[in-house]
Amino acid sequence: MKKITIRQPDDWHLHLRDGTVLQAVAPYTAHFGRAIVMPNLVPPVVTTADAAAYRERILAALPEGSSFQPLMTLYLTENSSADDIAAGFRDGIVTAVKLYPAGATTNSHSGVRNIEKVYPVLERMAGIGMPLCVHGEVTDPDVDIFDREAVFIERVLAPLRQRIPELRIVMEHVTTSDGVDFVRAQNGAIAGTITPHHLIINRNAILVGGIRPHYYCLPVAKREKHRLALRAAATSGEGTFFLGTDSAPHIDPLKECACGCAGVFNAPNTMACLAHVFEQEGALDRLEAFASLNGPAFYRLLPNEKRITLVRRDEPVTMPAKITAGEHTITVFDPMFPIHWEVEDAD
Repeated sequence: MKKITIRQPDDWHLHLRDGTVLQAVAPYTAHFGRAIVMPNLVPPVVTTADAAAYRERILAALPEGSSFQPLMTLYLTENSSADDIAAGFRDGIVTAVKLYPAGATTNSHSGVRNIEKVYPVLERMAGIGMPLCVHGEVTDPDVDIFDREAVFIERVLAPLRQRIPELRIVMEHVTTSDGVDFVRAQNGAIAGTITPHHLIINRNAILVGGIRPHYYCLPVAKREKHRLALRAAATSGEGTFFLGTDSAPHIDPLKECACGCAGVFNAPNTMACLAHVFEQEGALDRLEAFASLNGPAFYRLLPNEKRITLVRRDEPVTMPAKITAGEHTITVFDPMFPIHWEVEDAD
């Protein structure tokens, strides 16, 4: 197949940052229809007023004429107001709430330490049908970093499901077969987003032949068996799995240092990489479901009316290796294979 036309995709897990970085990266997401925007700024987006102000900064950073819609989230803390969250959802300002276990990833130190303290907020959300987006890792220092997702499911997510079964949950950036199996077992009450980079790299990409900081992300890439489980889930057509890029830009000095930040910036080449993966799996006919249909269905939104066309070129397509953000550069995800697909146009 040389060409495929699908509904305009959405990104159900995106970091746009703020300030100079926001200005630099926002245009690379503009070909998506919508995106769930993460709230882990400094300071975090914790109130509806915070979300409204951040949304205006995002819209101001988009190219002229862009129809991209940022869908805002609130950063859940143990002091979050259920009334404010419910009002933001009612008024269409906020789409979801994000649960970060304290210390799990970038700017997550204000996150939740004791899940029981936020049960009243989660019960209120369940009552109004508001989704909870979850960074699914424990942060206990005695738990191996490669086991944190599986332990989170056992200690936090499974008990939460039992306590509030009607709560609609998105387990973001699933990285293990354990996560895939758990999502599948929940009969549609839980969805899982999958990133393009976790479909492409395993932990060898980070560690073999030297430490490669631009492949370091959280949750960290796992063993090959887990990557294969993610590819099977993403290309299955099952409605509970959909695209969340977790595109997470950091300027190069913050990645290439003794204690580098976690995050992969993949917004410029996500759709090209996905087309490559789905082509390899003989599943190009299911790319639209993963990228454009399953997410809106779970979030109770209509799919985008616009279409995009992906074209397979005979010769490799040149993608930017870096972009400029003020005085610094941001490295773009390198899939380590020639890219032959590109987005041709949108109607």
